[in-house]
Amino acid sequence: MAEETKNEEVQVEAATATQEPKKEVSAKEANPEKFLQEFNWHNYEEGIEVIDEKKLDEFEKLVAENFVDTLDDEVVEGVVVHMTDRDAIIDINAKSEGVISLNEFRYNPDLKVGDKVEVLIDVREDSTGQLVLSHRKARTIKAWDRVNEAHDKGSIVNGYVKCRTKGGMIVDVFGIEAFLPGSQIDVKPIRDYDGYVGKTMEFKVVKINHEFKNVVVSHKALIEADIEEQKKEIIGQLEKGQVLEGVVKNITSYGVFVDLGGVDGLVHITDLSWSRINHPNEIVELDQTLNVVILDFDEDKTRIQLGLKQLNAHPWEALSSDLKIGDKVKGKVVVIADYGAFIEVEDGVEGLIHVSEMSWSTHLRSAQDFVNVGDEVEAVILTLDREERKMSLGIKQLTPDPWTDITSKFPVGSKHKGVVKNFTNFGVFVELEEGIDGLIYISDLSWTKKIKHPSEFTNVGDTLEVVVLELDVEGRKLSLGHKQTETNPWDKYEKEFALGTKHTAKVTEIVDKGATVEFNEDVVAFVPARHLEKEDGSKLGKGEEAEFQIIEFNKEFKRVVASHTVIFKEEEAKILKEAVKKQADTAAEAKPTLGDANDKLQALKDQMDGKK
Repeated sequence: MAEETKNEEVQVEAATATQEPKKEVSAKEANPEKFLQEFNWHNYEEGIEVIDEKKLDEFEKLVAENFVDTLDDEVVEGVVVHMTDRDAIIDINAKSEGVISLNEFRYNPDLKVGDKVEVLIDVREDSTGQLVLSHRKARTIKAWDRVNEAHDKGSIVNGYVKCRTKGGMIVDVFGIEAFLPGSQIDVKPIRDYDGYVGKTMEFKVVKINHEFKNVVVSHKALIEADIEEQKKEIIGQLEKGQVLEGVVKNITSYGVFVDLGGVDGLVHITDLSWSRINHPNEIVELDQTLNVVILDFDEDKTRIQLGLKQLNAHPWEALSSDLKIGDKVKGKVVVIADYGAFIEVEDGVEGLIHVSEMSWSTHLRSAQDFVNVGDEVEAVILTLDREERKMSLGIKQLTPDPWTDITSKFPVGSKHKGVVKNFTNFGVFVELEEGIDGLIYISDLSWTKKIKHPSEFTNVGDTLEVVVLELDVEGRKLSLGHKQTETNPWDKYEKEFALGTKHTAKVTEIVDKGATVEFNEDVVAFVPARHLEKEDGSKLGKGEEAEFQIIEFNKEFKRVVASHTVIFKEEEAKILKEAVKKQADTAAEAKPTLGDANDKLQALKDQMDGKK
């Protein structure tokens, strides 16, 4: 055994002797990572341990080949090598390991040792010489790269709807908060934004503002292309009279927009119901599914007119065949116009009551004086045209025509009381009873007052006593008078102020070409200027009292003319007449000569002229 062992040793030594001399391997070549970790940086920096330039060059080469450059602001991939309660230790193959707060991994609660994560060096070394890394910043940089790429390529991205905001929603896309406008959520208007919160949806990046770091996404853009294809298919198959199913998309005051599966049509308010409605929401509601019929569309089929009421037979077709002229019907007032009121006697069947058929009165008024919208009324059918679908009704026919016995109730000369209804420039309309109106001409209001307009004499609503002056049964006209209810005072004044009568009064007013004298509240006389002269040659003034003589009286035109001057002129003429008679008597007795008589007459004339 000893020989065998010895022989083996000899053989090994011989074999070794035949090989090349063994080359010494340095520590840095055998394990460069261990060498770098154990390298005494302090001794090197303090100059305690001198390293030749050749070794330093080799060292820098090893660092460049084996470790990342921590000076670059690039995102690198690291591995989680250790986790504490607060931090994750990440190996990024650098001089030292880095640390990241677990707060940055809230989105990933399942993070564990061995997971690969993207990081960005936030602080190159802290006070302990450890790298401080940021996963959040790395995600942001990568997210912007992905967002830009999605925008440039038009690709689809997934996003999480976080919350509502003014005008839309906030969406998390790759960790970036993007804005989703309300108009870009769907092709139809969205009323409940909250229903989208918490959902993960597909989007397209439609706009990026790099200056303000804003991203706008759209979900609507994804479905518009599909809808456009559906729309072309639907439009290509449209035909008038076709019945389609749709969903109420929007309601306006003039109609309803219905989504037919990508293409919208309008149901005008008049095509919603055979009955009159005030607003479409009385018939339909949002998101309601209903059948509609295509009434019309333009050449490009971009405007589609739909109908809802046309799916049911017209109410006129279901109207009872027994209904005829003269029958009484009941209905509700649905519309009032100046010329009358429309009454719905059955759903979708209306009749017109013209204002002239609301009262027997020939004096027409507004329909609102008789009925209001919503009133339930009874009426008589006056005309009925089933082909034209027209019906005229009357209310006054439910009561007897007051003009049938007008001659016995209101004979000419009879007195009555009536209510003033309205005025015209030429008179007053007075209602004697319902359906019986009469006209008082302005000249028949007063015997004495000069009236320019009836409102100067009476008011609407006043009660007046009247006398029937004329009666036109065929023309249904009554002529009335108010002044005829009293005796004409001018019959009395005709005697009291007869020609030649004298009256004392004051001059009321000086007017053009004369003056006025008020004898009483009715009789105001005119005095021409030349008849204002007094006996001494002066003229009467305003407020001066004097005696006047009536020189003209016209009862028909109520014209009275008076004179003051004629009174003393008449006295002079009377004196002259008496003097002449006296002289004539004396001459007959004394038989004077003709010359004596002439001398006496001249003396009397001079005396009357004021001469001595």
